[in-house]
Amino acid sequence: MNILTAGQMREIDRRTIEEFGIPGAVLMENAGIGVVEAIRARHDHLEKEGIVIVCGRGNNGGDGFVVARHLHNLGLRPKVFLLAGKNEIKGDAALNLGIAGKLGLEIVEVKAAADRSRLKKELRAATIIVDAIFGTGLSQPAEGLAAAVIGDINAAPGKKVAVDLPSGLSSDTFNIIGPAVRADLTVALGAPKIAHLFPPSEEWVGKLVVSDISIPPVLLESPDLTLRMAEWNTTRPFFRKRSKDGHKGTFGHVLILAGSRGKTGAAALAGKAAYRSGAGLVTIATPASCVPMIARAMAELMTEPLPETKEGTVAEAAFPRLTEALSGKDVLVVGPGLSVNPETSGLVWKLLPKVRTQVVIDADGLNILGGHLDILKKTIRPPVLTPHPGEFGRLLGLSVPEVMNDRLTLASRFSVEHRVILVLKGYRTLVAGPDGRVSVNPTGNPGMATGGSGDVLSGILGAFLAAEKDVFGATVAAVYLHGAVGDLTAVHLGERAMVAGDMIKYLPVALKWLEDEGS
Repeated sequence: MNILTAGQMREIDRRTIEEFGIPGAVLMENAGIGVVEAIRARHDHLEKEGIVIVCGRGNNGGDGFVVARHLHNLGLRPKVFLLAGKNEIKGDAALNLGIAGKLGLEIVEVKAAADRSRLKKELRAATIIVDAIFGTGLSQPAEGLAAAVIGDINAAPGKKVAVDLPSGLSSDTFNIIGPAVRADLTVALGAPKIAHLFPPSEEWVGKLVVSDISIPPVLLESPDLTLRMAEWNTTRPFFRKRSKDGHKGTFGHVLILAGSRGKTGAAALAGKAAYRSGAGLVTIATPASCVPMIARAMAELMTEPLPETKEGTVAEAAFPRLTEALSGKDVLVVGPGLSVNPETSGLVWKLLPKVRTQVVIDADGLNILGGHLDILKKTIRPPVLTPHPGEFGRLLGLSVPEVMNDRLTLASRFSVEHRVILVLKGYRTLVAGPDGRVSVNPTGNPGMATGGSGDVLSGILGAFLAAEKDVFGATVAAVYLHGAVGDLTAVHLGERAMVAGDMIKYLPVALKWLEDEGS
């Protein structure tokens, strides 16, 4: 499901009307019907509800007039307020205003602050308030009468239903630009917008329902639309059942360069996750002194002991052995527990441009890249980077708040500029590709914000990339699985108590469920 900007939605509306001959009035009719259906689905006895509809002067207000008409046709008596004069309404909105009037619906004009008294009284008594003031077209903070009415709506006790987008939000940003309706339910028309899906604006949206208003699917699925919510239908091919003649080589050999003195657990978690995600073989390349601890973590793990520094990290002298170990491997994962020791860093800088297999760079591997991003363009294949906001900020020289406030733009720009697939972890993890595509992941929960969770993702990515040729698609699927595992773990253990090792326990269960669903 593509996520649209206001401009993209306007263009799709235009093409729907001009190229496919679907009148704007039909789209408005379908929008109003979709809102009414969403309300009816959540209220069994609408006849007992007191409904107030607040309309603006544009097409969002026109949608509100359609909502009022259909509720009226159900035998209800919605009260409709217009934040403008009736003579100011144009186009399809004017058409539906006229129809509502002919049906006998009273439309009360509220044109100045002095006219608010009746509206405020009705809002306080309402049990359902339909917000049809602005929709997706707003780019500046609401002011004057509209801002005051938004405050009145928020102060009222009834349930708030927003048409397309809570009034006061801007569809193209997840930041709060000014006074905005705090909705309990938002009915997005045609497709979700950026403000629907990312905090903090997401918190104003409430429950989100996407309503089909008869826009041709070919327009909503255009390849020109590069921001997409990951869905089960698109990830399903990566959870297909295994072929009966498969063998270890079919499912890939993952080499994980990881671990250092005191940080062997990260390497073990990544290795376990890779095996539990279906890798045929997994080898951990690690300082020689770390091998016994990692080997004890899981009997199936193979190890490659490497020369080490006096601090117990991988030494630069390990380069020949590592290049030899890469022979026959399908994926190299670099970083979990590796340290940023100067010798270890020198080894990574030297190694990355030589690797012919797919590379995943995580944790200390990302920290080693700081100040040396030019290495990324020297890699033979576009690597997969998996930073959390702090690590991404260090790569860019930005603070975490600066990253979070502009993460969509920063992730997309970075992946294109540096020719990488970027997995920016966190709530709504982003997967950004070098071709400009960005996938938004819907799975996961705050319980995954615990040490080692990223190492588990690195292992899952290693297994998926070892078995699949579609690197971007496999990355999206791996991130989807990682979040699903976190959700399953939270169901059984709760979010507060879960740790990364628990996710390894539930990884096979989640993977089997997805495989069964995909078969």
